[in-house]
Amino acid sequence: MPERKSYLKIFQRDKKKSVFFFITKLTGLGLLVFLFLGTIVFIVIARDLPRPEKFTEKQFIQSTKIFDRTGDVLLYEIYGEEKRTIVPLSEMSDHLKNAIIATEDSGFYNHFGIDLKGILRSVLINLKLRSVTYGGSTLNQQLIRSTFFSLEKTFERKFKEILLALELDRRYSKDQILEWYLNQIPFGSNSYGVEAASQSYFQKKAADLSIEESAVLAALIQGPSRLSPYGSNKDILLARKDYVLDRMENEGYISEEELKEAKERKIIFNDNPVSIKAPYFTLWAKQQLEEKYSEDFLKRNGLKVYTTLDWTFQEYAETAAREGFERNKAYHAYNEGLVALNPKTGEVLAMVVGNGDYYADPYPKNCISGIDCLFDPKFNVVTGTKGNPGRQPGSSFKPFVYVTAFKNGFNDQTTVIDEKTNFGIWGEEEYIPRNYDGLFRGEVTLREALSQSLNVPSVKVLLDLAGIDNSAKTAEDLGISTLKPPYGPSIVLGGWEVKLIEMVSAYGVFATNGTKIQPSAILKIEDSSGNIIEENKKTPKRVLSSNITKLLNDVLSDNNARAPMFGYNSTLYFPGYQVAAKTGTTQDYRDTWAIGYTPSIVAGVWVGNNNNESMFKKPSVVVAGSIFHRFMEQALLSLPMEEFEKPIKEEPSN
Repeated sequence: MPERKSYLKIFQRDKKKSVFFFITKLTGLGLLVFLFLGTIVFIVIARDLPRPEKFTEKQFIQSTKIFDRTGDVLLYEIYGEEKRTIVPLSEMSDHLKNAIIATEDSGFYNHFGIDLKGILRSVLINLKLRSVTYGGSTLNQQLIRSTFFSLEKTFERKFKEILLALELDRRYSKDQILEWYLNQIPFGSNSYGVEAASQSYFQKKAADLSIEESAVLAALIQGPSRLSPYGSNKDILLARKDYVLDRMENEGYISEEELKEAKERKIIFNDNPVSIKAPYFTLWAKQQLEEKYSEDFLKRNGLKVYTTLDWTFQEYAETAAREGFERNKAYHAYNEGLVALNPKTGEVLAMVVGNGDYYADPYPKNCISGIDCLFDPKFNVVTGTKGNPGRQPGSSFKPFVYVTAFKNGFNDQTTVIDEKTNFGIWGEEEYIPRNYDGLFRGEVTLREALSQSLNVPSVKVLLDLAGIDNSAKTAEDLGISTLKPPYGPSIVLGGWEVKLIEMVSAYGVFATNGTKIQPSAILKIEDSSGNIIEENKKTPKRVLSSNITKLLNDVLSDNNARAPMFGYNSTLYFPGYQVAAKTGTTQDYRDTWAIGYTPSIVAGVWVGNNNNESMFKKPSVVVAGSIFHRFMEQALLSLPMEEFEKPIKEEPSN
């Protein structure tokens, strides 16, 4: 019996071993099958995976930025669906990095690309809901998803996302991954990456964001469109901003006191995230860029365009234009243009139309556009447009005629007779011009005639001393492109249309003693890597002899010579400075002009109405001259005090 018991024990023990062995074999086989099937699935799914190293090869779409000449003032961005500026991690606020990590992936610097607890939690929730709703995604996974995958929620996409997140973390540093992430993710309003978002919402660099502004951007990641501060869910955005701040405090990034202060501070959003600074100049520059590079290229390739615009002078111009715009309404003048440039380089420094507001309503509101309106903010009267090349310059055209007479050997002491004169039939009528004040002065020098803008002597200078065709040729040589023959004697009084920018540039030839350089809007262009691909290196061309322009400058800057007509303290006079200047008023007061210059700057102002309606009878020295004076008196303070070179005296021709 004992022996049998012993046998039974041995049998039972062996039986247990056999079952254990069977179970073990079965489990091992199952594991092998699982691994085999898992490998097959992995191979099938992973074979189409993008390579993680593509991040180092990826060319992010970047918008083209148009800056002022210093690069400190962003004037405009040219972009398509994605407005982005790539910046290194070192140029991002620490508050911003901390806010996003605290909210989106608090274990970012500790995990190996995925958060196992987060994934397990999301899997259980998804199984319960029977859909892929929750992700538990790390920054690695979000970066992979936004770069390589669609937003479709499937288990296959999630699996691929996890594999790539692991590989990304293995290959690259945490800081590199964070930098890619912060330059990639969308923030709404077409802004991608933290720099574009910071500029759009707060008009500042990402490096300068405050704690609460950083929390706003971190809050936007959850729903860039739904939480837009310009939509109906702004309150929800600000509530989530407070949640982000709480997370930052919980994670030890800010103190309780900083948390309290950040929640109490008011968030000031940029009212117009698609603003254009110096709009008339900027859109003029943009047009030139698009003609050369195409709009699509500019939207994608992240060029940095440094324009010629001087922001200080632009602010002077906008102030002068705004004040003049309001004042001149009393004279039934509703539009104006102002442009200033450096005559030595042709670089346009400032440009304003109307009151400077490109988004203003046209006047009157029921007008159609352009020349149908007294004022249409979309029409750039400085540069003109196709079908409407410009305005009649009045007496501001006279210097081209007088400098032509100087070319022919006459000088400022040559005399003509100021008297009522019938110049015969021109066109269908007799041409009998009058002086502005209706008076005649008898014998006058060319200095007196030009300085006091006498009409009758000027027609005689045109016909007898300069020549009509020669004078037109001089104007064309200096850059006036809109003159069309046949010409008549009224050309000296501004009877042909011109563009303000061409007139100002042509006066710049006088300022440089006879050298011409085309007006330009662009200093240099860099690609997204900072390589210069274009630079303004125009060479001036001599079009007038030095001495005759020196003589003209001496006449136009002679305040004593113009005083009998304009007074000693007119808007053309600047105490302590030598400024050459000329005004122009057209027949029936449709156009008033004031153009002036020193060796360092030339500026011109036109005032009138787009639809060519007459203004009230006020002289140009008042209407346009006051705007010109307001701008120049400020601009001169920023420039070296230069005087014109004296001309060499020559005997006049008989």
